This record gives sequence, structure tokens and C-alpha cells, in this order.
Amino acid sequence: MKYKLVAIDMDGTLLNSHDSISERTRNAINKAIDKGINIVLSTGRIYLSALYYRNLIGLKSPIIACNGAIISNCKENEILHKSPINKDILRKIIELAEDNNAYYHFYDLSTFYYKGNDDFVKYYKYYQENFVKQGIDLIGFTDPMEIIDANSTYYKLVFVDDNSEKLQYLRRKLEEMKGISVSKSWHNNLEVMNEGTSKGKALKLLAQMLNIDKDQIIAMGDNENDISMFKVAGLAVAMENGDKIAKEHAHIIADTNDNDGVAKVIEKYILKN
Repeated sequence: MKYKLVAIDMDGTLLNSHDSISERTRNAINKAIDKGINIVLSTGRIYLSALYYRNLIGLKSPIIACNGAIISNCKENEILHKSPINKDILRKIIELAEDNNAYYHFYDLSTFYYKGNDDFVKYYKYYQENFVKQGIDLIGFTDPMEIIDANSTYYKLVFVDDNSEKLQYLRRKLEEMKGISVSKSWHNNLEVMNEGTSKGKALKLLAQMLNIDKDQIIAMGDNENDISMFKVAGLAVAMENGDKIAKEHAHIIADTNDNDGVAKVIEKYILKN
């Protein structure tokens, strides 16, 4: 089989535990690019973060960001597809978070809006410097409705809580709402997008734009939000460090993100062929 596109999740897949890309992985990606392979970053992250890493690697391929709410081509800030959350629905989601004292944040293309309390420091202080380095604006708020009423479009909201029972309750309540999609990318979060939005739907749309068949796609990921990609790929690859549910939906299990799992898959299925 001649693969033409490799869609790679970032956190827990492309990026190692130090939030960086190994030299072996960089080399494998660059060699695949030299063979004409489309290497597509497919992430739940804010668009500017995905753009930062794409430029860091030197990719010329499109980006899937915000769990499929954004597709961009190889030209900076040229968006091919947008799927924002309806603002009225976003207000209801935030009311649910506030009523249950849950930490949450949301974002547009370039700005990370977070509830200004100790939870931000607990969950995101480590990333704050990286966000700034990547050109992402950080705006804390006390009244989220003031942010929502501003002239912007929002693509994803994330709940974060270490209480699994609380997260399960919130998920049940979210899934009762119309107009949204709910997924997870980590054990302690819930990710909310516009209805019908997923990495898989975005990957399918992008493949159609590029005239690439399902059987010519490799999708690599580590968590629930990657399963939709697995369903539209000829080869679905879950990381050894990934969540059990991702492994259950994969064709093969790759080595861990800290042991060059992405590089090994590219070397075996792209470079050796």
C-alpha cells in the first residue's frame, strides 16, 4: 500500500513528555516529506500552537486544529474550514461549568481565555511560557459573559477536573445538550466543540480536497478524540502510552511518544516502501 497522508496527533503522540519533538522523529518526517507525503498535524490545541509546531518542523501541509473545528492550508492564516460553537450554546455550557464550580477555558484562533483562579496555575502554569512563545494571547476573566459578548468566534471549550465522577456527571449533562460534540484528550478533561466537529470529519474533508483515498491515510493518536481519525484511515495507529479506548480502535500499537513511536511507524510504513 502506498500511503500519501499521515495525520499525527500532537500531545502524547508527536510530542514527548518534555513537549518537544525528537531528532529521530524530525528526520523521519522530513524524509517522508521528501517522498511527497502529506504530514498533517491533527490536534485539539489552539490553532496558533499547531501553526508554531508546523513551522518548527518546516511542514508545508495543512493543519487540523481544535479537534477539527479548524482546517488551514499551508499558507499562514488561510483557513479552509471553520466550525465555531454557537454563542448561545456556549453560554449554556459555561453556566453548567459555573453551577458546578468546574474549571474551564475556551479559545478562538489565537487567544486562550481562562477562568482567573488557582486552577489555571494548577493545570496550566507549566505551559504559560510556551503559550507566549507560540504567540498565543492569554486572557483571564472573572465574568465569562463579557468575553463571549465580545466580537470573536470560539472553537473549543475544555473542562478540567481531577474528580472523575464530577467529569462523568458533566459529560452526561453536556450530552443532553443539542448543538455540540463532546470528547476527551486526557484523563481529566472534557472537550466541547460544535455539533459534528471531530478530527475524523476534518481529516475526511481534507483528504477529499487532496484527492486522497481512505486506504492511503495513516492516522496516529493516543486518546478518545483520535478515534474519529482512526475510522477514516487505512492504518490506525495508537500509541503504547495512549488510553485503552484508543488502542481498542486501532489497527496497530506503536511504541511510546518518549521512545520515537511516530518515527518508527513512518520508517516502517513510509520510508521502507
